[in-house]
Amino acid sequence: MERSSIRLLLWYWGRRGGGAQYTLSLAEALAPNGLALTLSSQNALISAFRELPAPRQEVSTYSGSAGFVGGFARLPRLGAELRRFAREQGTDVVLSSMAHLWTPFLVKGLVRAGLAYVPIIHDAAPHPGDTDFFFEWRLRKELSAARAAVVLSESVGEQVLRLRPDLPLIHLPIGAHLPHGTVTPVPRWDFLFFGRIRTYKGLDLLRDAWRALSAEHPSATLRVLGDGNLDSCAPGLADLPGVTVEQRWVADDQLASEVASAHALVLPYREASQSGVVPIALAQGIPVVATAIGGLPGQIDHGRNGLIVSPDAMALAAAMGKMLDLTLRSHLSTGAREEGVKLLDWHGQAASLREGLSRVMSV
Repeated sequence: MERSSIRLLLWYWGRRGGGAQYTLSLAEALAPNGLALTLSSQNALISAFRELPAPRQEVSTYSGSAGFVGGFARLPRLGAELRRFAREQGTDVVLSSMAHLWTPFLVKGLVRAGLAYVPIIHDAAPHPGDTDFFFEWRLRKELSAARAAVVLSESVGEQVLRLRPDLPLIHLPIGAHLPHGTVTPVPRWDFLFFGRIRTYKGLDLLRDAWRALSAEHPSATLRVLGDGNLDSCAPGLADLPGVTVEQRWVADDQLASEVASAHALVLPYREASQSGVVPIALAQGIPVVATAIGGLPGQIDHGRNGLIVSPDAMALAAAMGKMLDLTLRSHLSTGAREEGVKLLDWHGQAASLREGLSRVMSV
Protein backbone atom coordinates (compact mmCIF):
# COMPACT_ATOMS: atom_id res chain seq x y z
CA MET A 1 0.00 0.00 0.00
CA GLU A 2 1.43 3.40 -0.97
CA ARG A 3 1.92 5.71 1.96
CA SER A 4 -0.15 8.50 0.45
CA SER A 5 -3.10 6.20 -0.16
CA ILE A 6 -4.13 5.54 3.44
CA ARG A 7 -7.65 6.79 4.05
CA LEU A 8 -8.55 7.69 7.64
CA LEU A 9 -11.85 7.60 9.47
CA LEU A 10 -11.53 9.58 12.73
CA TRP A 11 -13.90 8.18 15.37
CA TYR A 12 -15.05 10.18 18.41
CA TRP A 13 -18.43 9.57 20.03
CA GLY A 14 -17.76 11.54 23.21
CA ARG A 15 -19.56 14.77 23.96
CA ARG A 16 -17.39 17.43 25.58
CA GLY A 17 -14.21 18.31 27.42
CA GLY A 18 -10.62 17.59 26.48
CA GLY A 19 -11.55 14.71 24.18
CA ALA A 20 -13.74 16.90 22.00
CA GLN A 21 -11.13 19.68 21.91
CA TYR A 22 -8.32 17.25 21.08
CA THR A 23 -10.34 15.58 18.31
CA LEU A 24 -11.26 18.90 16.71
CA SER A 25 -7.64 20.09 16.65
CA LEU A 26 -6.50 16.80 15.14
CA ALA A 27 -9.34 16.75 12.60
CA GLU A 28 -8.59 20.28 11.43
CA ALA A 29 -4.99 19.27 10.73
CA LEU A 30 -5.82 15.93 9.10
CA ALA A 31 -8.71 17.12 6.91
CA PRO A 32 -6.69 18.85 4.13
CA ASN A 33 -5.08 15.53 3.16
CA GLY A 34 -8.26 13.46 3.29
CA LEU A 35 -10.36 12.46 6.27
CA ALA A 36 -13.81 11.18 7.18
CA LEU A 37 -15.44 11.68 10.59
CA THR A 38 -17.86 9.73 12.76
CA LEU A 39 -19.13 11.83 15.67
CA SER A 40 -21.81 12.04 18.31
CA SER A 41 -24.52 14.49 17.30
CA GLN A 42 -24.46 15.57 20.98
CA ASN A 43 -20.83 16.71 20.66
CA ALA A 44 -20.48 20.16 22.23
CA LEU A 45 -18.26 21.26 19.30
CA ILE A 46 -20.38 19.69 16.56
CA SER A 47 -20.90 23.02 14.75
CA ALA A 48 -17.12 23.42 14.36
CA PHE A 49 -16.79 19.84 13.07
CA ARG A 50 -19.54 20.53 10.52
CA GLU A 51 -17.41 23.30 9.02
CA LEU A 52 -14.57 20.92 8.17
CA PRO A 53 -14.16 19.75 4.55
CA ALA A 54 -14.65 16.09 5.50
CA PRO A 55 -17.45 13.55 4.96
CA ARG A 56 -19.22 13.09 8.27
CA GLN A 57 -21.43 10.54 10.00
CA GLU A 58 -23.36 11.79 13.03
CA VAL A 59 -24.61 9.29 15.60
CA SER A 60 -27.06 9.96 18.42
CA THR A 61 -25.37 8.51 21.51
CA TYR A 62 -26.71 9.37 24.97
CA SER A 63 -26.61 12.02 27.68
CA GLY A 64 -27.14 10.01 30.87
CA SER A 65 -26.86 6.60 32.53
CA ALA A 66 -30.32 5.53 31.36
CA GLY A 67 -29.41 6.41 27.78
CA PHE A 68 -26.15 4.47 28.07
CA VAL A 69 -27.93 1.29 29.22
CA GLY A 70 -30.78 1.71 26.77
CA GLY A 71 -28.32 2.27 23.97
CA PHE A 72 -27.08 -1.32 24.09
CA ALA A 73 -30.16 -2.35 22.11
CA ARG A 74 -29.00 -0.02 19.34
CA LEU A 75 -25.41 -1.23 19.21
CA PRO A 76 -25.86 -3.86 16.44
CA ARG A 77 -27.44 -1.25 14.18
CA LEU A 78 -24.89 1.43 15.10
CA GLY A 79 -22.03 -0.99 14.44
CA ALA A 80 -23.44 -1.89 11.04
CA GLU A 81 -23.88 1.78 10.16
CA LEU A 82 -20.32 2.56 11.27
CA ARG A 83 -18.91 -0.23 9.10
CA ARG A 84 -21.06 0.79 6.15
CA PHE A 85 -19.93 4.40 6.40
CA ALA A 86 -16.30 3.27 6.65
CA ARG A 87 -16.65 1.15 3.51
CA GLU A 88 -18.37 3.99 1.62
CA GLN A 89 -15.41 6.24 2.42
CA GLY A 90 -12.87 3.64 1.32
CA THR A 91 -11.42 3.60 4.84
CA ASP A 92 -8.16 1.79 5.55
CA VAL A 93 -7.70 2.86 9.18
CA VAL A 94 -10.33 3.68 11.79
CA LEU A 95 -8.53 6.00 14.20
CA SER A 96 -10.25 6.38 17.58
CA SER A 97 -9.23 9.71 19.11
CA MET A 98 -10.61 8.74 22.53
CA ALA A 99 -12.47 5.62 23.62
CA HIS A 100 -16.21 5.75 24.19
CA LEU A 101 -17.93 3.38 26.62
CA TRP A 102 -19.44 1.56 23.62
CA THR A 103 -16.10 1.23 21.80
CA PRO A 104 -15.12 -2.26 23.09
CA PHE A 105 -18.40 -3.68 21.81
CA LEU A 106 -17.79 -2.46 18.25
CA VAL A 107 -14.08 -2.88 17.51
CA LYS A 108 -14.17 -6.59 16.69
CA GLY A 109 -16.77 -5.90 14.02
CA LEU A 110 -14.44 -3.37 12.41
CA VAL A 111 -11.64 -5.94 12.25
CA ARG A 112 -13.94 -8.60 10.81
CA ALA A 113 -14.90 -6.09 8.12
CA GLY A 114 -11.23 -5.82 7.11
CA LEU A 115 -10.62 -2.42 8.71
CA ALA A 116 -7.49 -1.60 10.68
CA TYR A 117 -8.37 -0.23 14.11
CA VAL A 118 -5.90 2.16 15.80
CA PRO A 119 -6.81 3.78 19.13
CA ILE A 120 -5.18 6.84 20.66
CA ILE A 121 -4.61 5.74 24.26
CA HIS A 122 -4.80 8.63 26.71
CA ASP A 123 -4.78 6.49 29.88
CA ALA A 124 -3.64 2.89 30.30
CA ALA A 125 -4.80 2.54 33.91
CA PRO A 126 -7.67 4.03 35.90
CA HIS A 127 -6.78 7.07 37.97
CA PRO A 128 -6.69 6.42 41.74
CA GLY A 129 -10.00 7.43 43.26
CA ASP A 130 -11.90 7.13 39.98
CA THR A 131 -14.52 4.38 39.99
CA ASP A 132 -14.24 2.35 36.80
CA PHE A 133 -14.52 -1.36 37.50
CA PHE A 134 -14.40 -2.26 33.80
CA PHE A 135 -11.47 -0.04 32.75
CA GLU A 136 -8.95 -2.82 32.19
CA TRP A 137 -11.53 -5.05 30.50
CA ARG A 138 -12.43 -2.25 28.08
CA LEU A 139 -8.80 -1.43 27.37
CA ARG A 140 -7.87 -5.06 26.76
CA LYS A 141 -10.79 -5.37 24.31
CA GLU A 142 -9.51 -2.34 22.41
CA LEU A 143 -5.90 -3.47 22.36
CA SER A 144 -6.78 -7.01 21.28
CA ALA A 145 -8.44 -5.58 18.16
CA ALA A 146 -5.82 -2.92 17.44
CA ARG A 147 -3.36 -2.97 14.53
CA ALA A 148 -1.32 -0.38 16.44
CA ALA A 149 -1.83 2.24 19.14
CA VAL A 150 -0.98 5.91 19.43
CA VAL A 151 0.38 6.97 22.84
CA LEU A 152 0.90 10.51 24.11
CA SER A 153 3.62 9.78 26.68
CA GLU A 154 6.34 7.22 27.31
CA SER A 155 4.64 6.33 30.59
CA VAL A 156 1.42 5.28 28.85
CA GLY A 157 3.39 3.45 26.17
CA GLU A 158 5.11 1.31 28.80
CA GLN A 159 1.76 0.44 30.38
CA VAL A 160 0.25 -0.49 27.00
CA LEU A 161 3.15 -2.82 26.19
CA ARG A 162 2.71 -4.60 29.50
CA LEU A 163 -0.81 -5.50 28.36
CA ARG A 164 0.11 -6.29 24.75
CA PRO A 165 3.88 -6.56 24.21
CA ASP A 166 3.66 -7.15 20.43
CA LEU A 167 1.62 -4.04 19.63
CA PRO A 168 3.33 -1.41 17.42
CA LEU A 169 3.25 2.04 19.04
CA ILE A 170 3.14 5.46 17.42
CA HIS A 171 4.41 8.17 19.77
CA LEU A 172 2.95 11.68 19.57
CA PRO A 173 3.22 14.56 22.02
CA ILE A 174 -0.10 15.92 23.23
CA GLY A 175 -0.56 19.26 21.52
CA ALA A 176 -2.18 22.47 22.73
CA HIS A 177 -5.82 21.99 21.82
CA LEU A 178 -7.22 25.51 21.79
CA PRO A 179 -10.20 25.60 19.40
CA HIS A 180 -10.64 29.33 20.00
CA GLY A 181 -6.95 30.23 19.87
CA THR A 182 -4.53 31.66 22.40
CA VAL A 183 -4.94 34.93 24.29
CA THR A 184 -2.55 37.48 25.73
CA PRO A 185 -2.06 36.47 29.38
CA VAL A 186 -3.63 38.81 31.93
CA PRO A 187 -2.47 37.32 35.25
CA ARG A 188 -4.59 37.99 38.32
CA TRP A 189 -3.18 35.21 40.49
CA ASP A 190 0.29 33.87 41.16
CA PHE A 191 -0.70 30.22 40.72
CA LEU A 192 -3.53 28.33 39.06
CA PHE A 193 -4.71 24.77 39.55
CA PHE A 194 -6.99 24.03 36.61
CA GLY A 195 -8.92 20.87 35.73
CA ARG A 196 -11.15 18.21 37.17
CA ILE A 197 -10.97 18.16 40.96
CA ARG A 198 -10.15 14.54 41.75
CA THR A 199 -8.25 12.65 44.43
CA TYR A 200 -5.31 11.72 42.21
CA LYS A 201 -4.69 15.39 41.35
CA GLY A 202 -2.95 15.83 44.72
CA LEU A 203 -4.89 18.81 45.99
CA ASP A 204 -4.16 17.68 49.55
CA LEU A 205 -0.48 17.93 48.66
CA LEU A 206 -1.10 21.43 47.31
CA ARG A 207 -2.94 22.35 50.52
CA ASP A 208 0.01 21.33 52.69
CA ALA A 209 2.47 23.06 50.36
CA TRP A 210 0.38 26.21 50.39
CA ARG A 211 0.43 26.37 54.18
CA ALA A 212 4.24 26.42 54.06
CA LEU A 213 4.42 28.82 51.11
CA SER A 214 1.97 31.36 52.51
CA ALA A 215 3.90 31.47 55.78
CA GLU A 216 6.96 32.64 53.81
CA HIS A 217 5.05 34.64 51.18
CA PRO A 218 1.83 35.92 52.82
CA SER A 219 0.81 37.94 49.74
CA ALA A 220 0.95 34.93 47.37
CA THR A 221 -2.32 33.94 45.66
CA LEU A 222 -3.71 30.66 44.35
CA ARG A 223 -6.80 30.01 42.24
CA VAL A 224 -8.36 26.54 42.16
CA LEU A 225 -10.67 26.21 39.16
CA GLY A 226 -12.44 23.04 38.06
CA ASP A 227 -15.39 20.73 38.30
CA GLY A 228 -15.56 18.57 41.43
CA ASN A 229 -15.79 18.50 45.22
CA LEU A 230 -12.75 20.16 46.77
CA ASP A 231 -13.75 19.36 50.36
CA SER A 232 -13.62 15.64 49.63
CA CYS A 233 -10.13 15.90 48.11
CA ALA A 234 -8.44 18.55 50.22
CA PRO A 235 -10.48 19.70 53.22
CA GLY A 236 -9.26 23.04 54.49
CA LEU A 237 -7.60 24.25 51.28
CA ALA A 238 -10.36 26.74 50.52
CA ASP A 239 -9.92 28.35 53.95
CA LEU A 240 -6.21 29.11 53.57
CA PRO A 241 -5.08 32.72 52.99
CA GLY A 242 -4.75 33.82 49.39
CA VAL A 243 -6.82 30.92 48.01
CA THR A 244 -9.76 31.46 45.64
CA VAL A 245 -11.90 28.44 44.71
CA GLU A 246 -14.31 28.14 41.77
CA GLN A 247 -15.87 24.69 41.47
CA ARG A 248 -17.39 24.75 38.00
CA TRP A 249 -17.08 23.50 34.45
CA VAL A 250 -15.21 25.82 32.09
CA ALA A 251 -16.64 26.34 28.60
CA ASP A 252 -14.38 25.80 25.59
CA ASP A 253 -14.38 29.45 24.56
CA GLN A 254 -13.12 30.43 28.04
CA LEU A 255 -10.34 27.85 28.22
CA ALA A 256 -7.45 29.99 27.00
CA SER A 257 -8.27 33.05 29.10
CA GLU A 258 -8.78 31.02 32.27
CA VAL A 259 -5.44 29.24 31.93
CA ALA A 260 -3.78 32.60 31.19
CA SER A 261 -5.23 34.11 34.38
CA ALA A 262 -2.16 33.24 36.49
CA HIS A 263 1.59 33.69 36.39
CA ALA A 264 2.16 29.93 36.70
CA LEU A 265 0.26 26.66 36.48
CA VAL A 266 0.65 24.18 39.34
CA LEU A 267 0.09 20.43 38.99
CA PRO A 268 0.55 18.70 42.35
CA TYR A 269 -0.49 15.31 40.94
CA ARG A 270 0.06 12.00 42.69
CA GLU A 271 -0.64 10.10 39.44
CA ALA A 272 -0.77 11.17 35.79
CA SER A 273 -0.66 9.75 32.28
CA GLN A 274 0.02 13.19 30.83
CA SER A 275 -1.72 16.53 31.12
CA GLY A 276 -3.76 18.29 28.46
CA VAL A 277 -3.54 21.54 30.45
CA VAL A 278 0.26 21.75 30.28
CA PRO A 279 0.42 22.37 26.49
CA ILE A 280 -2.32 25.00 26.79
CA ALA A 281 -0.28 26.82 29.42
CA LEU A 282 3.03 26.56 27.56
CA ALA A 283 1.44 27.77 24.33
CA GLN A 284 0.57 31.00 26.14
CA GLY A 285 3.91 31.43 27.86
CA ILE A 286 2.70 30.22 31.25
CA PRO A 287 5.39 28.20 33.06
CA VAL A 288 4.48 25.11 35.07
CA VAL A 289 5.31 23.68 38.50
CA ALA A 290 4.55 19.94 38.51
CA THR A 291 5.36 16.76 40.36
CA ALA A 292 7.63 14.16 38.79
CA ILE A 293 4.80 11.72 38.16
CA GLY A 294 3.87 9.63 35.11
CA GLY A 295 4.20 11.50 31.83
CA LEU A 296 4.57 15.00 33.34
CA PRO A 297 8.41 15.08 33.29
CA GLY A 298 8.26 14.32 29.56
CA GLN A 299 6.07 17.37 28.96
CA ILE A 300 8.02 19.90 31.01
CA ASP A 301 11.68 20.78 30.52
CA HIS A 302 12.92 21.45 34.07
CA GLY A 303 14.63 24.81 34.31
CA ARG A 304 13.61 25.86 30.81
CA ASN A 305 9.81 26.13 30.85
CA GLY A 306 8.90 24.88 34.30
CA LEU A 307 9.98 23.16 37.47
CA ILE A 308 9.63 19.44 38.21
CA VAL A 309 9.73 18.30 41.84
CA SER A 310 9.11 15.17 43.88
CA PRO A 311 5.51 14.64 45.08
CA ASP A 312 6.30 16.11 48.49
CA ALA A 313 4.61 19.12 50.08
CA MET A 314 7.80 20.86 51.13
CA ALA A 315 9.47 20.28 47.75
CA LEU A 316 6.39 21.67 46.01
CA ALA A 317 6.31 24.70 48.32
CA ALA A 318 9.99 25.39 47.63
CA ALA A 319 9.47 25.23 43.85
CA MET A 320 6.46 27.53 44.03
CA GLY A 321 8.54 29.92 46.12
CA LYS A 322 11.18 29.96 43.37
CA MET A 323 8.49 30.67 40.79
CA LEU A 324 7.65 33.90 42.62
CA ASP A 325 11.08 35.24 41.61
CA LEU A 326 10.41 37.56 38.67
CA THR A 327 13.71 36.89 36.91
CA LEU A 328 13.33 33.10 36.99
CA ARG A 329 9.69 33.28 35.99
CA SER A 330 10.51 35.50 33.01
CA HIS A 331 13.16 33.02 31.87
CA LEU A 332 10.73 30.09 32.21
CA SER A 333 7.99 32.03 30.44
CA THR A 334 10.27 32.57 27.44
CA GLY A 335 11.02 28.85 27.33
CA ALA A 336 7.33 28.07 27.62
CA ARG A 337 6.50 30.20 24.57
CA GLU A 338 9.25 28.55 22.55
CA GLU A 339 7.92 25.09 23.40
CA GLY A 340 4.36 26.26 22.84
CA VAL A 341 5.10 27.03 19.18
CA LYS A 342 5.81 23.33 18.64
CA LEU A 343 2.76 22.24 20.60
CA LEU A 344 0.49 24.44 18.50
CA ASP A 345 1.79 22.83 15.29
CA TRP A 346 -1.05 20.36 14.74
CA HIS A 347 -0.16 20.01 11.07
CA GLY A 348 3.24 18.70 12.13
CA GLN A 349 1.52 16.25 14.46
CA ALA A 350 -0.84 15.17 11.70
CA ALA A 351 2.11 14.53 9.38
CA SER A 352 3.90 12.47 12.06
CA LEU A 353 0.71 10.52 12.70
CA ARG A 354 0.19 9.73 9.01
CA GLU A 355 3.81 8.68 8.73
CA GLY A 356 3.45 6.34 11.70
CA LEU A 357 0.23 4.84 10.36
CA SER A 358 1.80 4.34 6.94
CA ARG A 359 4.72 2.53 8.53
CA VAL A 360 2.37 0.22 10.44
CA MET A 361 0.15 -0.49 7.44
CA SER A 362 3.10 -1.31 5.19
CA VAL A 363 4.28 -4.16 7.43
